[in-house]
Amino acid sequence: MANDPNWQLPVVPTFELSSPEVKPGTYLPVWARATGAGGEDRSPTLSWSGAPAETKSYVVTMYDPDAPTGSGYWHWAVHDIPASITALPADAGNPESGLMPAGAKMIANEIRQERFQGAAPPAGHGDHRYFFTVSALNVARLELPAGCTPAVMGFVMRNSVIARAQFFALANTPAED
Repeated sequence: MANDPNWQLPVVPTFELSSPEVKPGTYLPVWARATGAGGEDRSPTLSWSGAPAETKSYVVTMYDPDAPTGSGYWHWAVHDIPASITALPADAGNPESGLMPAGAKMIANEIRQERFQGAAPPAGHGDHRYFFTVSALNVARLELPAGCTPAVMGFVMRNSVIARAQFFALANTPAED
């Protein structure tokens, strides 16, 4: 697949990831778009099951490999989600909502905000895929450098990932959906 977000990542077992608001391969709801694209920057509900018993924490990300940057675009990254947590409610990516589980930490997205940034493909660029990924880790916490980016987080965690759950949803510019 073009722009495969898992290219060069270790092959690991999979588990289940779902959302009542976002069906894999369909368009994201308008509220899950960036405010500049007519949305509300609201993260969807995510639920997962079937992770290995050895899981000690989770990482959740949303990534657009189709962004015209040469390196994709990270919209959301959360690490140190306790292994006892198997869902994030809608709008958990808003730090003001208070819905993120205790101990979980968001790191800055591409616009350097520690929050969920909704989809916003450039006008005329066609469909973009937004990959929601939950990675099960064999460590309780990631030791990340200050100011860490999602790409650096991915590098730091790569040898700790024991399973991965993933789906993608689509977005286009509002007039093109």
